[in-house]
Amino acid sequence: MAEHILEDEEEGLEVTDEQKIGLATWFLLKSPPGEIQQVAKSIRGVLMDERLFDMAAKEAFPKYNMEQMIAIDLADHSGQVLLTKYGAIDVSQHLDPRTAQVAVIDHVKQASADDELPSAFVEEHRLLLTMNWLSMWEEAFPKGNCAVYCTCGKDVESGGDEFELKAVISATKFSAQNFYSGSWRSVWKIQVNQELQTVEINGKINVIAHYFEEGNVQLETSSECSNSTLLQESSRYRRCCCDVIQYLESEYLGVLEELRRKLPVTRTRFSWNNALQLSLSREITKELSLTR
Repeated sequence: MAEHILEDEEEGLEVTDEQKIGLATWFLLKSPPGEIQQVAKSIRGVLMDERLFDMAAKEAFPKYNMEQMIAIDLADHSGQVLLTKYGAIDVSQHLDPRTAQVAVIDHVKQASADDELPSAFVEEHRLLLTMNWLSMWEEAFPKGNCAVYCTCGKDVESGGDEFELKAVISATKFSAQNFYSGSWRSVWKIQVNQELQTVEINGKINVIAHYFEEGNVQLETSSECSNSTLLQESSRYRRCCCDVIQYLESEYLGVLEELRRKLPVTRTRFSWNNALQLSLSREITKELSLTR
């Protein structure tokens, strides 16, 4: 039938995009059990239009997967989730009542969307960096949160390829009794080049500070910074990455702290109405001490 479509086009009979999508969807839904991927490959070749194929696949695959009640491996490999209309939370999320997990499904790939985890090599780097990152974070931001992600090169193995990690920190503090709030957010891109034996570190820091005692003052500022280090023995370079980031953040924090007046914390309000009286009292006391 697909060949007839092409013949019709060659003979001058116009087939609209909607008709092509409808035919492609029909063929996909009628695929024999376990053979939809092979059928999809053939349809892609006939259509020669990725946009039309994607539209047909987006419509057909979810219906096919649930009608055929196929099983997909869970991301943590603890079992499989059965795709049925009874466990469908929405198109991409399906409940596995046996493990009480909600799996995010890529219907076209027929796989858990969380299956794209880093390779064992990259995951080892990510985990060890996370451990160092956590120790730094707990010291500097005891009330914040942090995480390390692999954002590029998830399938890299030991060798000359590059991969990229993103380390993030988010910390917020709100103190109503002291009339202030603030947040610190930083994102650090760590690019590891095994061939050149280098590690490039690029980051962006965003800070918001709000003071609202008898007024409203808000500061929003950001800074981008970068550095690099050599790709040393694995545990050393990860510690070095954290040290570099800690230094850059501390340097920027020092600049912000210089904006503040360093006054003792007495937790008492200053009486501006009596400021002149206080000044006169000091002058009188000074005069009295000189006359004695």
